[in-house]
Amino acid sequence: MIVYSLKPPYYAVIFTSTVTNDLDGYEETANKMEELAKEQPGYLGIEYARSEVGITVSYWKDLNSITQWKNNIEHTAARELGRKKWYQKYQLRICKVEREYGFER
Repeated sequence: MIVYSLKPPYYAVIFTSTVTNDLDGYEETANKMEELAKEQPGYLGIEYARSEVGITVSYWKDLNSITQWKNNIEHTAARELGRKKWYQKYQLRICKVEREYGFER
C-alpha cells in the first residue's frame, strides 16, 4: 500500500526492524496496531514492507500526534511484547517531510 495524497509539511515515523524466529502472534498484532493507529488524531497513513528486514512508515500531522500514539496503552503493550519476543533489533526515526514529489504513468 502506498499513500499518495499527503500535503507537506507532515511527519513520517520510520520503523525498521529485524525479527526473531518466534513470530507467533506478530502479524495479528501488527494488523491490530495499524487499525488502532487509524483511529488516532493526526494519523495520515501507513506504508510497509515486511520480510527479512521490516520497514514501516507511518505519517502524522504533527509531533504531538506521534507522542499520543507512542503513549497509547495498547501500542505500549504491543511494543513491549515486540521487545520481549519478536524483535532482534529495531530503529525508529522521526522526520519532518517538507517536500515530496512522484511519478505516475
